[in-house]
Amino acid sequence: MGNNKLVQRETLIPFILLTSLFAWWGLANNMTDTLLAAFKKIKSMSDFQTSLIQMAFYGAYFCFALPAAIFVTRFTYKSGVLLGLALFIIGGLLFYPSSISMQYGHFLVSLYILAAGLSVLETSANPYILVMGPPETATQRLNLAQSFNPIGSILGVLISKVFILSNLNAVNKAERMAMPAEELRHIQSEELTAVMNPYVTVAFILLIVWIAIAFLKMPREKDTRDVKIKASLSRLLKNKNYMLGVLAQFFYIGAQIGIWSYTIRYVMQELGINEAAAASYYLASLGLFALFRFISTLLMSYIKPVNLLALLSVIAALLVLIVMNIGGMTGVISLVLISACMSLMFPTIYGLALENAGEDTKIGGSGLIMAILGGAALTAVQGIVSDNVGINFAFIVPLCCFLVVFGFAFVKMREIRNA
Repeated sequence: MGNNKLVQRETLIPFILLTSLFAWWGLANNMTDTLLAAFKKIKSMSDFQTSLIQMAFYGAYFCFALPAAIFVTRFTYKSGVLLGLALFIIGGLLFYPSSISMQYGHFLVSLYILAAGLSVLETSANPYILVMGPPETATQRLNLAQSFNPIGSILGVLISKVFILSNLNAVNKAERMAMPAEELRHIQSEELTAVMNPYVTVAFILLIVWIAIAFLKMPREKDTRDVKIKASLSRLLKNKNYMLGVLAQFFYIGAQIGIWSYTIRYVMQELGINEAAAASYYLASLGLFALFRFISTLLMSYIKPVNLLALLSVIAALLVLIVMNIGGMTGVISLVLISACMSLMFPTIYGLALENAGEDTKIGGSGLIMAILGGAALTAVQGIVSDNVGINFAFIVPLCCFLVVFGFAFVKMREIRNA
């Protein structure tokens, strides 16, 4: 493959280290997804109320992405990674006092700080992977690194299923409302302790990772301290390809989080099973997502990334229609299969949007991370639709999102043909 191979020998160890971080934030993301089902039962909440979890989580992504990009522009990617990990650790540790206070708002604050760390991590690591090798294979290289993200996601769901969902008390909402306040508080205390334990454990493990990275020599990237932030933003705002990519990323994340956040609830409704059993289908979704990340990366050696993006966005939209209109086991299987289609979307949109961005890559990357706000905004919309019309029809939100992703791919394909 010559100079166009994915990773050069001299950058192999840093590449492996950065790739391991993709698994850690995948774990955090998908542990959080299961909290919607957990808090709905613990606090007897509506779908909209539980969607505040995603609003806090992905809202932090939006707020911290641009400051993180400015930080790594002024300093280094390694500095950004260390800052992100530190916030990740602090947020995880704050779950302990939150479990003692038993206040939903305190958990939301803990999640916000944790997610701020993830925002800084992603803003630092994604563009670093793009420039850590030949430009010709940048999108494929990011897909390879992102392939390890769902491995962490699977671990996150397994942890949630075993240590959180399986420890929820079997009493239903009506029984909880009829309970004496002291008895209900005791049950909720035990359930919230189960929520807290995995987050605090992960925080202590990441403290070891932080120390290891702090003392490891990382390659120095191109010095961008002279990059003018305002000029860079001005160029990016005029870059049609980039702006469409940010829009597509916003809607894609909305689709992904909407699909995964309501998988457990949908499966419970359609198959009549409890949270822990329904989580097995969520786990299957993530397994398929992980497998097809590797398959998609391999296929990109033969098929243009943009063509794969267009094809899989159409298939995903068709599968959502089955979820909405047929239901039952057929609907559940279709919902699981959507994850295979989503597998390549984030890194492919990210790579295509930053093609030829040059010195604007760091700042441009922050915009694509800020687009993760779609996971908060559109999941909240899906929650409102679910509360008022039903969970099946609520999947119209991710359906529209996949059509936007196809639109981006279609425009990109036309530009390539006309070039």
